[in-house]
Amino acid sequence: MRSPRRTRFGFTIAVVLAALAAACGGDSKNDGASVTVYTGRHYGIEGVFDEFTAATGIEVRFTTGSDPELRERLLAEGDNTPADLVMTADAANIELAAAAGLLASVDSEALTAAIPSELRSADNTWFALSRRLRVIMYSTERVTEPPTTYAALGDAEWSGRLCLRPSTHPYTQSLVASLILHLGEDEALRVVESWVANDPLYINSDTDILKAIAAGDCDVALANTYYLPRLLAEDPSFPVAISWPEQDSTGAHLNVSAAGITTSSPNREAAIRLLEWLATTGQSTFSDANFEYPADPNVAPASALTAFGGFVADLAAVRELGRLNPRAVEVLSAAGYE
Repeated sequence: MRSPRRTRFGFTIAVVLAALAAACGGDSKNDGASVTVYTGRHYGIEGVFDEFTAATGIEVRFTTGSDPELRERLLAEGDNTPADLVMTADAANIELAAAAGLLASVDSEALTAAIPSELRSADNTWFALSRRLRVIMYSTERVTEPPTTYAALGDAEWSGRLCLRPSTHPYTQSLVASLILHLGEDEALRVVESWVANDPLYINSDTDILKAIAAGDCDVALANTYYLPRLLAEDPSFPVAISWPEQDSTGAHLNVSAAGITTSSPNREAAIRLLEWLATTGQSTFSDANFEYPADPNVAPASALTAFGGFVADLAAVRELGRLNPRAVEVLSAAGYE
């Protein structure tokens, strides 16, 4: 670097350098700061992080994987983890991460104002960022009276006509955990056994499940809401619709994509800024990227979702899905669910 010139005002080299340092450090966009995210929620995430970086100057580095894989990685890395924030696609998995001591409590008025208490942990170690519902999907070509409860999928009329996600998938486990919460373990087992008795076609992809309905391989199924608008965007005549379950009782099974700051975050301040941005300024960007419902009820969902109409969601189960996950796994195994 060339030496700064003397000015006629007698500025010294030291004064000039101090001014340059102040100018560089005064940028409100935090140029040079970075955050590392471990994320199991990967749909459309790169564009979301790019928007955050453009707004704040904070670079986001991210690693994707399944929620359980990333949790095991955090456990293995311990205090040496580079991860500042962990994001999951499922409420049970973020709660399991918190229970393992991997997440730190965050005291943030912005977060508690934006995210309802039912959609964040009691100790503020994790916060929902979007809502995702697991509902009944059916063929509009072959079904005129779709089931309206999860238990009704076990009715004899759906024998050989049902598609389900395998038992190893967290969406399946969390739905069964919610049944245990509301029905008790014995009744939840009876419901799952009735599904199994209908000889379901197990498909490990919600997109493929909906395509199987359209192709006639099954007539009813369980799937997350956001998969349908993706397919409708490609083909507005796609012959599948939603039947909102349990509207007269507990409401449709609600799961969330959520995030929390790691206990060993090397960049905690920047990570909190990202989490707050995702819950506030970036709420629409984050939820719309995957046709999910915003976690903040005051933020309007995408028009593709409002076309599905209103519904009642099961808010009571979200915080309990992690605690009940081991019992849900036991019920699925006992029922012979593949």
